[in-house]
Amino acid sequence: MNYTELKANIQDVCEQTFTDDQLAMFTKQAEQIIFSTVDLPALRANQTGNITGGNQYLTMPTGMLYVYSLAVIDPTSAEYHYLINKDPSFIREAYPVAATQGRPQHYGIFSQTSFIVGPTPNVTYVAELHYGKYPESIVTAGTTWLGDQFDSALLNGALVNAIRFQKGEADMVALYEKLYAQAMLLLKNLGDGKLETDAYRNGVVRVPVK
Repeated sequence: MNYTELKANIQDVCEQTFTDDQLAMFTKQAEQIIFSTVDLPALRANQTGNITGGNQYLTMPTGMLYVYSLAVIDPTSAEYHYLINKDPSFIREAYPVAATQGRPQHYGIFSQTSFIVGPTPNVTYVAELHYGKYPESIVTAGTTWLGDQFDSALLNGALVNAIRFQKGEADMVALYEKLYAQAMLLLKNLGDGKLETDAYRNGVVRVPVK
C-alpha cells in the first residue's frame, strides 16, 4: 500500500475528508509507535568513520536512536574488535588519564551528538557502527517496507489516530484498537521472532498437535 492508497483508505473507512496535514499526522504517529515497538529491518543502518588517534570522542550519525554494535578495525591486521557499552562514568574511572592511549575497549553515549571511547585511541581506527534509526516516512517516501509488507499495522494504527481525532464512539475506537493490536501481534511475531531466528539453529516453529 502506497501513501496515496493509505490516505484514500483512511478517509473511506472514516467516511470523512481530512486535510493533508491531518493525514500526515495520523500516519507519522502510527509509524513512530510501530517502529518503537518492533525491531524491523527497515530500522537498521550502518555507517563507518574514523576514530582519530588522541581523540576519545566519536560523532554520532544524525537521527540515531540506539546502537546495535560499535567496532574498531585494526589498521594493521584489519581485524574487527567490538567495543563493550558502558556508562561514561565507568569509562572515566577505568581510564582516568585521557592521555593514556591504546586500542579502545569500551564506549558510552557521552551526549546527544557524540560517543566517548576508552582508552583514548593510540592511532586512527576505522569505526563501524550498526545502529537503529527511523526510516523515511511513507508520507515523504510514497512507498516503504512497512507499507508494502505489513500495511495492516500501518493502516489500523493510522485509523486509531483518526477515530480519536474524530472523537468517535467508544465502541468504534475499541474496534479499531482491537484490529490494530492484532496486526501488531503478528508484526511483532515477525520482527522480534522469525527475523531473529533460523531453522538451522532454532528448528522449525511447530504448533502442538491436540
